[in-house]
Amino acid sequence: MSPNAEIILKEHKLRVTNCRKDVLETFARKQSAMSHADLEEILQRDHDRVTIYRTLKTFLESDLIHKVLDDSGATKYALCSHTHENGHHHDHDHVHFKCEKCGKTKCIEEAVLPKITLPNGFVNKEVSLLVTGVCDECN
Repeated sequence: MSPNAEIILKEHKLRVTNCRKDVLETFARKQSAMSHADLEEILQRDHDRVTIYRTLKTFLESDLIHKVLDDSGATKYALCSHTHENGHHHDHDHVHFKCEKCGKTKCIEEAVLPKITLPNGFVNKEVSLLVTGVCDECN
């Protein structure tokens, strides 16, 4: 993560707390999607599970992280790498890749999703695609 956590929190108009900084720095260090349980395991000495949960909820609402499709059944989250232009939220329609060797799930921003046309009456909220295989680190 190039800018530090405090700057990112301020850019998103969020109060700077130790938990928020620690969660952001953990996402940046891991560079892969993580569940609440993953974060709790890493940060349990400094922050309780409810504080971590509230931090994730705030980050989701502030468009700082997004939910990640994964076949594990656990909800996972990843940092958003998009920039906000003119105060507008970006979309999260992109490919997620899960490595069969290391188990990490990563966002693949470079891959383009096909345009999906839904029948009348259906409203698209988010498009997600999970690709499984072997990641660049394990290959």
